[in-house]
Amino acid sequence: MFFDGWSDLLSVVLKAPLAYGWVVVVLRSSGKRTLSKLNAFDLVVTVAFGSVLASALLDGNVAWSEAAVAVAMLAAGQWLVAWCATRSRRFSRMVRAEPQAIVVQGVVQPTAMRDERLTSADLRAALRRGGVARTEDAALVVLETDGSISVLTSSPDGADATSDVTGIGGPEVPPRTVIDGADRDRAG
Repeated sequence: MFFDGWSDLLSVVLKAPLAYGWVVVVLRSSGKRTLSKLNAFDLVVTVAFGSVLASALLDGNVAWSEAAVAVAMLAAGQWLVAWCATRSRRFSRMVRAEPQAIVVQGVVQPTAMRDERLTSADLRAALRRGGVARTEDAALVVLETDGSISVLTSSPDGADATSDVTGIGGPEVPPRTVIDGADRDRAG
């Protein structure tokens, strides 16, 4: 239906500024982390915020006070999970994925690619975004916990930034590997 009546539109006009103001207050109170995309839990909270706000604005059966409490509880839950994760390594491993090496010293790690469901097209796109034309020129390519892919062109040996990356122990395959059905030297 295109138009139900003026009262529904007026309700949205009145609720929207309240919702916006409340979300700003909650987000400023809970910190920058609340809307980050550091891991799957952060994404779930972000999506849930949108769902709660949409329900509050458009569903006449959801009271504004219920939505306000739901937003506050989501932010509090996210804060609590982040707090626990910074204090307990075991809890952190439960709620966060670990970064995974996809290319090590120019050699594609096919098991990691398969386990992470990455295609060679995904890898090539990440290399291009990282300014790398050939796979063998990448010292390390990492699938990050938020799903993004980082490309390092300098050697990661002993680097603090790579200390938490799974699969850096060395290449798991010889320098020749198959990508997209074509046998290419060092996956280039």
